[in-house]
Amino acid sequence: MTPTVPSFRLLPGAAGSPVLLHVPHSSRTVPRDVRAGILLGDAELERELDHITDAHTAEIAERAAALAGVRPWRFVNRLSRLVVDPERFPDEREEMTAVGMGAVYTRTTHRGELRPADTDPEPLLARYFRPYARAMTEAVAGRLAATGRAVVIDVHSYPAAPLPYELHGTGPRPPVCLGTDAFHTPPELTEAARAAFAGCGETGLDSPFAGTYVPLEFYGRDARVSALMVEIRRDTYMTEPGGPAGPGLDRLATALAALVDTV
Repeated sequence: MTPTVPSFRLLPGAAGSPVLLHVPHSSRTVPRDVRAGILLGDAELERELDHITDAHTAEIAERAAALAGVRPWRFVNRLSRLVVDPERFPDEREEMTAVGMGAVYTRTTHRGELRPADTDPEPLLARYFRPYARAMTEAVAGRLAATGRAVVIDVHSYPAAPLPYELHGTGPRPPVCLGTDAFHTPPELTEAARAAFAGCGETGLDSPFAGTYVPLEFYGRDARVSALMVEIRRDTYMTEPGGPAGPGLDRLATALAALVDTV
């Protein structure tokens, strides 16, 4: 069965831009047949989507792209991460599997039951996860072919207070958290992000979330691919959980555009 909506979308930027804004967790859409495998009632599912969705991050990236001097490319997940989480490893390497939140979630943000623990993830991986991974690989390869380098900026958000599923929720929760990778995040990219987001409050590193997304074909192998995760604390731009955006959204979009233009 084919998805009822496209599961992702690549939005072109300027031909000479190396930047790819990746927005993996902004959607609340769960296709009807996938919904049938979820154990939550409708109201419970809406509450879970309030907590798990990186609300308004697609809009932040869209506004940043419009503001940037050289328009970046955008790769946007059109489905909720409750369908599949495209940023997880689909195997035992994924530490979040321990709390039922690997590539296919079986537990909720509050560690309740989302799907049966013995759910076979393969149908969802085949239908959604692997096509997404291939398309992201091709998008990065396209920037390399066009410009000789690629800069993947992951656009995320996180709640002001830790949720029970978080494995590393006891550390600092600054207004902007920058997730880095030892191989793919050069110091100048981190410093450019610190400067760009200076007007948005304190900027921290790798807490409460660390790392960044690079397609596996390039991960740890190709230094021409640099990457940074931008995690924005939700209370700085929206009403939690799952509420409307506020004036902080424009400030963050301007900061993200400044980062795009710097790198």
